[in-house]
Amino acid sequence: MKYLIVGLGNPGSEYAHTRHNIGFKILDALADASNIVFSDSRYGYVAEYKFKARTFILLKPTTYMNLSGRAVNYWLQKEKIPFENLLVLTDDLALPFGTLRLRAKGGDAGHNGLKSIQEVTGRSDYARLRFGIGDEFRPGKQVDYVLSEWSKDEDLDLPAKIDTCLEIIKSFGTIGTARTMNQFNKRK
Repeated sequence: MKYLIVGLGNPGSEYAHTRHNIGFKILDALADASNIVFSDSRYGYVAEYKFKARTFILLKPTTYMNLSGRAVNYWLQKEKIPFENLLVLTDDLALPFGTLRLRAKGGDAGHNGLKSIQEVTGRSDYARLRFGIGDEFRPGKQVDYVLSEWSKDEDLDLPAKIDTCLEIIKSFGTIGTARTMNQFNKRK
């Protein structure tokens, strides 16, 4: 069984520690914990992670957030991964910091990365793990907020939240979306 796990973010060191790049940060943590390395490939940085007889293709698109759909579509086709085996890791302003929500499908909620995936694939019935980044910004400052770095307090809490994300990714591939949602969405 193959899975495509996509961490949304923007390439470049200027974005590395921003809220918008939580998808990249989660996949980097999985790679570090598993001693695997990303390679620069078409439309993104790619690594292969094996867990319980499953293969997870980890993708950090280099298309920038607004064109993430190109990378997702390419790698789904290249690796012949069924659409139901796609999991997208994304930041979410509507959730308080550190709140994790796995969903089997949904709209883009104004997120440009999710919007691009839906436009290119023509589908919105894919799993997404939403990582709450909160909404602590003044009107008109949303872009500045998502592209800003984590606060000191948030930075201290990130490792534990990211560890939970790694558990969710593994669970998604082994027991499926519905059971993983039941197990993790109720956690605080």
